[in-house]
Amino acid sequence: MRTLVTGGAGFIGSHLVDALLAQGHQVLVLDDLSNGREQNLAEAKKNPAFAFKRADCADLAAIRASFDGVDWVFHLAALADIVPSIVEPIKYHRANVDTTACVLEAARAAGAKRLVYAASSSCYGLPDRFPTPEDAPIRPMYPYALTKRLGEEMVLHWAQTYKMGALALRLFNVYGPRARTSGTYGAVFGVFLAQKLAGKPFTVVGDGTQTRDFTYVTDVAAAFIAAAASDARGETFNVGSGGTYSVNELVKLLGGPTAPVPRRPGEPDKTFADITRIKARLGWAPKVSFPEGVAKVVAGIEGWRDAPVWDQGSIAESTKDWFKYLS
Repeated sequence: MRTLVTGGAGFIGSHLVDALLAQGHQVLVLDDLSNGREQNLAEAKKNPAFAFKRADCADLAAIRASFDGVDWVFHLAALADIVPSIVEPIKYHRANVDTTACVLEAARAAGAKRLVYAASSSCYGLPDRFPTPEDAPIRPMYPYALTKRLGEEMVLHWAQTYKMGALALRLFNVYGPRARTSGTYGAVFGVFLAQKLAGKPFTVVGDGTQTRDFTYVTDVAAAFIAAAASDARGETFNVGSGGTYSVNELVKLLGGPTAPVPRRPGEPDKTFADITRIKARLGWAPKVSFPEGVAKVVAGIEGWRDAPVWDQGSIAESTKDWFKYLS
């Protein structure tokens, strides 16, 4: 297939690019490099079936021609993180909603056969049911979650109105090599690995008993390809690990002392995906266990050498808007 990956220089996107190339597909990446890194594509660039174009995917005129002749579109270009979305909601709307509209329209005009959107499990907010199924109530708690949900709604609407072969994958707590290591205070793996390298204590939120459905990135890449190869349209699918694991379990696997930071409003005590639908409809299932995945990440820990090292004070400063608006 001729495939196009928006945000392909990012964490998940670059793993998807590698998986597509390994299966013999042609891959074009569109990325403005605001979050992604070209070094994530170092191996891909050695493959003659790969091409890269630096582009702002919110500029329809700039990206339209790149979609000509493309069979599968994977839309992963987005801004992540909670606090920046609270501070700059318009920026997030442009990156996550306007960009999605432009990608949908470019794919529609080009007659692309399939479009798979990277949705977010954050749309569930504070779930009532575990494992959480796709028909659970939608309760975005902050602008990032809202903009990802709006993008998902657009994908499903384009599938309904224009009969596009479009669908959405709600991703749960993705981790693995190449996770973003700079910028704002974000995902726990990046925070902990930088602290481990620096010999600092792990800053554990609350008592560490909260659990997350940590899902390894190569399993997520496989889910995207399974979705593209399916006949599903206008549907959403959870992508999770099949389990849920406490922060304390992660600390035990990494090994090291801890330092507490306050629990934060709007964060669930548990994330746990019901993956019954994706297993039945797409024939996908996760393969990498949590201990195996953590071991893989630790083996590549040098990749976090330049990441910021957070402590209790810097975390308190960086999350003050979180408490201000979500309390």
